[in-house]
Amino acid sequence: MAVKGIPGHRERQALATKAQVAAAARRLFAEQGYVATTIAAISAAAEIPAQTIYSAFGNKAAILGEISKTWMRDAETRRLSDDALTADDPIDRLRQTAHWHRRQFEAGYDVIVIYQEAARADPAMAEEMRRVWAAREHELTKYLAAFEGELKVTAERALDILLACTVPEAYRTLVIERGWSLDEYEAWLGDALIAQLL
Repeated sequence: MAVKGIPGHRERQALATKAQVAAAARRLFAEQGYVATTIAAISAAAEIPAQTIYSAFGNKAAILGEISKTWMRDAETRRLSDDALTADDPIDRLRQTAHWHRRQFEAGYDVIVIYQEAARADPAMAEEMRRVWAAREHELTKYLAAFEGELKVTAERALDILLACTVPEAYRTLVIERGWSLDEYEAWLGDALIAQLL
C-alpha cells in the first residue's frame, strides 16, 4: 500500500518510464529534428515499446511537454525568479534576473530550438508556443511591478526592453555563435538591463 503523498511502486515505474522516453526523445529531437523523429525511433532509443509510449503520452507533442517540464525543473526557473522578485535592491534584482535567464538557456536552449521547429511544422504546436510566450509576457509584467518608482521608463517600455534582451536569439548569437562564456553572457545581460531600466 502506498503512503499518502509518496508514489507507490507502479507510479514510480511510470514516472521512470516517462523520464526515460523524454530523455531519449530530447536527444533525437535535437539531433534529427522534431518532425523527422518518429515514435518508433524514440521507442528504439529509449528501449521502451512503442505501445507503452503511446499509452503514456499519446503523441510527440505530449513528449515535448514532458521534456519542457523537466527543463523548467532543472533550470530552477520558479525558485530563481522568486529569488529575483524578493531582492530588495533593484540592481541586485536585475542581476538575479540575468542569472535566471542564463540558467534557462543553459539548461534548455535545445528545447527552445525543438519547440521552434515543431511550431513551424504543426499549427497546434504554433498555438502552444504562442500560449507559452503570452504566459511568459504576463509573468514578466507582474515581475516588473516590483520595480514601482525605480524604473526610468514606462512599465510598457520596460517590458519591451526585458523581452528584447532575453530573446533566445541574443543568447544564440553571443554564446553559441560568438563563443561568449555563460558568465560573460550573464554579466552583459545584467549590465544591459540595469543601464536600460534603472
